[in-house]
Amino acid sequence: MKSEYLQTLIVSLMMGSFSKAAENLCVTQSAVSRRIQFLEDQYGCPLVDRSGPVLKPTGAGQIVLEKAEKMMALEKELLQDLKGLTSMPGVTFCCTPAFGIAYLPEIMQTFMLSHSGISEMKFFFELPDKVVEGLREGIYQAGVIEHYECFDLGDFKTFSLPDDELVFVTSPDLGVDTGTVSIDQLLGNDLYLRSEGCCSSKMLAFNMDNIGRDCAEFARTIVCDDLHLILRAAREGNGITFASRTLVAEHVKQGTLREHRIAGFNHTHQRTLIVNTTIPSNPLLTDFISSIFGVFGSTPPVSDI
Repeated sequence: MKSEYLQTLIVSLMMGSFSKAAENLCVTQSAVSRRIQFLEDQYGCPLVDRSGPVLKPTGAGQIVLEKAEKMMALEKELLQDLKGLTSMPGVTFCCTPAFGIAYLPEIMQTFMLSHSGISEMKFFFELPDKVVEGLREGIYQAGVIEHYECFDLGDFKTFSLPDDELVFVTSPDLGVDTGTVSIDQLLGNDLYLRSEGCCSSKMLAFNMDNIGRDCAEFARTIVCDDLHLILRAAREGNGITFASRTLVAEHVKQGTLREHRIAGFNHTHQRTLIVNTTIPSNPLLTDFISSIFGVFGSTPPVSDI
């Protein structure tokens, strides 16, 4: 039995819908449905009650759910125990997609120049709350998030990195002047966003509410999990997006996108490096963190890592 099938059942019942489970697991809804159907065929009975607006476990489903949660907890414990036997500790790092796309290639290039023989490197892209959750559960050694809301990070070592800035970007074909514009100049366009839980979506909703407006005022909101496709749609004039300035900087420089700020918006949010203190540090992690600071042209507080 593949553990991801049991995990899919757990998440589906926790989220109450296959579509939300698919988003949480970063797979298609049809993949979620196939996994649940496989389990039902395997055990010979329905596990999920699909009759209502929210998915619920059947009697058999409740039994499987309880066992599945124990099995997943045991698997996590097993992986943690095995990590302790690794003679050559590696690096397990998680960050937001925007940070990963904008900075991770340069970080890796710098890091690998002096660590060409390392074989254990794991990188993950997640939403900020999922990064923090994974650090708290011991899945990741370190992570970077952009955020405007306050997270409880008292259990970790944290380091402030240069703030990020979120801006609207449009194709020059739309004729919107670069710089500060009114929100009404943008509302007639389709708005492309990554997901409801991502940094840009949350901050946009916060800012719109702050100026007494609503995201529903855009022509349409199109959710797409692929940042590259979102930026392509914006460059081709098919819509606009609200994204990290770092992520769009090269396109703005080349003139394929224009950036805009809105009067009354808070466009800045924090960027924080988080280190899990429950996992013993190692020289590789210290050097990797140094590479992160290096892309910003600053010196890391190595003694504090």
